[in-house]
Amino acid sequence: CSLLEELAENITNEDLDQLKSACKEDIPSEKHEAITTSKDWFSFLEEHNKLDKDNLSYIEHIFEISRRPDLLTVVVEYRTQVLKISEEDEVDTKLTRIPSAKKYKGQSPPYTRMGKTIPHHGT
Repeated sequence: CSLLEELAENITNEDLDQLKSACKEDIPSEKHEAITTSKDWFSFLEEHNKLDKDNLSYIEHIFEISRRPDLLTVVVEYRTQVLKISEEDEVDTKLTRIPSAKKYKGQSPPYTRMGKTIPHHGT
């Protein structure tokens, strides 16, 4: 199962509206109506060089601003495991992104601050 197939399975029509509005400045209004499925949306992004298998930062950004930490996590895991892109700068963005993604769900982990783990004393 490819990354986009996995993402598509988790994107409802409601989600798609949210994702399209998150990147509406990149989608001409006449195209807006034509994008009716997540596969259409991915195809559009690929045609406009916003998405390819080695460049996932655009959709990561969209998922982040659309408050979809679940989709963001799928992309980040794919990027780090499948593409093996985990240079220092990527690791930093992962550390700062995941806690910020979690706080949208109202479950900000108490032991992280600015992406750094705070050691527990007396454990």
